[in-house]
Amino acid sequence: RSLVVVHFWAPWAPQCAQMNEVMAALAKEHTQVTFVKLEAEAVPEVSEKYGISSVPTFLFFKNSQKVDRLDGAHAPELTKKVQRHASSSSVSVGSNDSAKEDLNVRLKKLINAAPCMLFMKGSPKEPRCGFSKQMVEILNKHGISFSSFDIFSDEEVRQGLKTYSNWPTYPQLYVAGELIGGLDIVKELEASGELDTVCPKTQKLEDRLKILINKAPVMLFMKGSKQTAKCGFSKQILEILNNTGIDYETFDILEDEEVRQGLKTYSNWPTYPQLYVKGELVGGLDIVKELKESGELLPVLKGEN
Repeated sequence: RSLVVVHFWAPWAPQCAQMNEVMAALAKEHTQVTFVKLEAEAVPEVSEKYGISSVPTFLFFKNSQKVDRLDGAHAPELTKKVQRHASSSSVSVGSNDSAKEDLNVRLKKLINAAPCMLFMKGSPKEPRCGFSKQMVEILNKHGISFSSFDIFSDEEVRQGLKTYSNWPTYPQLYVAGELIGGLDIVKELEASGELDTVCPKTQKLEDRLKILINKAPVMLFMKGSKQTAKCGFSKQILEILNNTGIDYETFDILEDEEVRQGLKTYSNWPTYPQLYVKGELVGGLDIVKELKESGELLPVLKGEN
């Protein structure tokens, strides 16, 4: 009834050796847990049965049932999973209802993590089954904006979501927290032309930049924020704007690489900070300094000039 953790490893992989050390430390701490090492390539039929495609991979078993999985050398994650499953092994049966409730709360959060959520095998870049691959191809072809969750990374979610949504297979597509269905349903929606109306589209960068530039009458694209500038030029421009008493909003270009690079091309201005008034580029720090010295800055910020 206790927890068994199986490490599928290979002698040629240095990260496996590191994780073996982590396992040895965990074994001392959790004496009730059984830790096993299996050389993945020496037992191909077992590796194939459990879909082991890379090392290190850890499988967690309770009562001869697989309950969780961890791919890769993630020591903190392994420690966390061992602690979680080891403690739930020793908890009395009475806690089952609250565990189910906790899982449902977690599933609801995951389903609502993005306007369009795909629960799949693998990731959009590396799908690990044909159906998931086809689903990703359809969504990409239609320019649909979606986030994904790899159900191989969490056995609890993988099993729990089937019950929660009453849908036995993967992939599963959700929009605005509601289940749309699996691959067949999505293919039907595509054929009927409804898919484009059901799923949110990826916003084109140019459209996104237009919206950001016009978010406020005076918009400053800078390194950092109003509270903390992260470069000298941004700090200087903040000081100048603060002294005008005019309201303005900022956007931290360090937080979004797509905007950072895209805006340079869009505005044909290669550096930051960049100041916009009513959607029009005023310029960078030098221009703002010149406008301040000539007394034109205030009329410009008010949109009078």
